Amino acid sequence: MTTGNGPDDGDETPAPGTPGGPGQFSEEEIAAVTGPGPDDAELDGVEPAAIEEDSDDAVPDLQSSFEKLVSKSRNLSGDRIRTVLESVLFVAERPLSVDELYQATGINRDAITQALDQLSGIHREGISGIVLYEVAGGWQFRTDPHSAEYVRRYLRVKPQRLTRAAVETLAIIAYRQPVTRPELEDIRGVDCGAVLKALMDRKLVKILGKREEVGRPILYGTTREFLEFFALKDLSALPTLREFHELTQEHREIVEKEVAPPAPVASGTVAALSDPGFTKRMEKNEAASEAALEELEEAMAAAERSQKVSSSVLESPPSPGKGDSEGPKPE
Repeated sequence: MTTGNGPDDGDETPAPGTPGGPGQFSEEEIAAVTGPGPDDAELDGVEPAAIEEDSDDAVPDLQSSFEKLVSKSRNLSGDRIRTVLESVLFVAERPLSVDELYQATGINRDAITQALDQLSGIHREGISGIVLYEVAGGWQFRTDPHSAEYVRRYLRVKPQRLTRAAVETLAIIAYRQPVTRPELEDIRGVDCGAVLKALMDRKLVKILGKREEVGRPILYGTTREFLEFFALKDLSALPTLREFHELTQEHREIVEKEVAPPAPVASGTVAALSDPGFTKRMEKNEAASEAALEELEEAMAAAERSQKVSSSVLESPPSPGKGDSEGPKPE
């Protein structure tokens, strides 16, 4: 390499315009072109050009694309099917049925059902932070109930609670639907208008129609959101009246144990078992519980029969020559 000082001594300084050398424009000329100037206002009314090509005339062939998806899904392994379903369920805003998952993925319905059973075993309460539930006739990912406190704190939301009146009204609607407002108020003994409106605002109750009788009262029933709120697969998953009774009896025993004075466990248990009247008392209590349950069921059946009789009386026309005062009056 030459290290001369002058041009004649082999100076390697490139000429203007050559790579690595000074540009052919001065800094003032470059700043005048690239810097902001008054000419930029000319672009204010110009629409931006489309970056991606999109033809409005091109209509996608959904049937053809779904057939390709079905053909592609036939070659998926069991692990891949589970990951696909996890992805779809993760982005879904509501529970998805097997048919909806089939329309979204093209995977065989039997394979979807098998994969969902496997996923429900993997994502279950106490094991995974994301739990797969079968609710409202579909499948949905939800957070683990044991982590509810932390999730609510992060989202800064309050837990959704129902008042006693709302729970009572909702229970009657769930078990007796379709039901009218007069029937609700007859069972509860109080006005249910405000509570009924609150339940409808929360989309737990909806109007099913009108009953074909005098006055055409509105019929109310539960909604899909009701099933999602209580994590129920369908209405058949509601507990029966016998289960309610057993649950109440269990709670009563727990309260009695908490209130009773402490006693030695071994001696108290042996003394109770050795008492010849212990078994008789237990059988007597069980028989009394069964009798009370039968009385409750008979009372509900009698109420339904009286309601049918009253409806038939109201619907039947009065007999000729007789006043309305002679006919039976509903209570």
